Amino acid sequence: MLRPSFGLAVLLTTLVALGPLSTDFYLPSLPALMRALATDPAHVQLTLSVYLVGFAVAQLFYGPLSDRYGRRPVMLFGLSLYLVSSLACMLAPSIGALTLARFFQALGACAGPVLGRAIVRDVYGPLQAARVLAYISGAMAVAPMAGPVLGGWLTVAFGWRANFALLALFSAAQVVAIFLLLGESNAHRDAEATQPRRILGNFGALLSARRYLGYLLCLSFIYAGLFSFISGSPFVLIEIHGLSPQWYGASFGFAVAGYVSGTLAAGRLTLKLGPARMVLLGALLGAAAGTLMAALAFSGGIWGILLPMFAYMMAAGIVMPNAVGGALAPYPKMAGSASALMGFVQMSLSAAVGIAVGHAYAGTALPMTTAIALCGWATLASYFFLVRSGVSD
Repeated sequence: MLRPSFGLAVLLTTLVALGPLSTDFYLPSLPALMRALATDPAHVQLTLSVYLVGFAVAQLFYGPLSDRYGRRPVMLFGLSLYLVSSLACMLAPSIGALTLARFFQALGACAGPVLGRAIVRDVYGPLQAARVLAYISGAMAVAPMAGPVLGGWLTVAFGWRANFALLALFSAAQVVAIFLLLGESNAHRDAEATQPRRILGNFGALLSARRYLGYLLCLSFIYAGLFSFISGSPFVLIEIHGLSPQWYGASFGFAVAGYVSGTLAAGRLTLKLGPARMVLLGALLGAAAGTLMAALAFSGGIWGILLPMFAYMMAAGIVMPNAVGGALAPYPKMAGSASALMGFVQMSLSAAVGIAVGHAYAGTALPMTTAIALCGWATLASYFFLVRSGVSD
């Protein structure tokens, strides 16, 4: 069985990072991709939203499968699928082919975050899981900080396809590392975990627990606001504010630095304050930052977007690991299913918000900033109506 170690933490960080890296890395290339494939912003943003749909759906299967067969074999399958799909993205001749390849890329990518979180719960236990997830999230954020910068340079030097070539190389290295280094962590395999009745029963039990549902919605809404920025910022910052792909990457990195700050704060304070209080702190900050950004949408210039987004990202860095840790803590025997259900709702809601932002885009930042503000307030409402009132669950 796996034991806590620095090497394990590094590998888990790369696995959890695979999801956001697959979206953040090619963000600077979206306007160039739009021109190269002769399409429009709504169809380009669909490659992001379809990715989230695939990511969401696959999680419903990875969780129960890992509860039944173990984390390691399911992880190897998922990352092998990701590798093949990344190559298909690189070679896509049209926006339709790219969108389809992104869907299958997502089916493979979600094995990393879903099973990575479950492995953290397996290895570190309920008390340390939120703290370890916070530190992993902070280290993981180096990838989306550097990813858009590197992606911008690659786009300028070699074109948008180079981004997917690098993702394929990254996933190939992960497959080798998992095969050689990652042992099995699931000590509570459930022979009936993949039976439809058991799956539905587990999901029903989870959703009937107000505290779990509250954490799930806090995670989902705060991430939906973050995804609004991911899907809308290439057009707002590059097309409206005139940034180059390289400077867009730097601006995105500045915003992600807020996420790093939030995760570091969570890592230091979670054991003292507990996941629930940390989620409240992050939700308050997210609602305030989103409101400020929406108010400055027309008059604040580029810093009217980036400074509030820094604060919103900090809020996300506080909320997300604590929401996951708080939700998974009571469920050692179905950590895979609990993690999968959280991921499904998180990605489904974010995909819907991303599609709405894409279709509402009309040359202004207002759709993106309004969505971020609404998601911040929805996170706060989820805490007060569900997490706080579900203490007895």
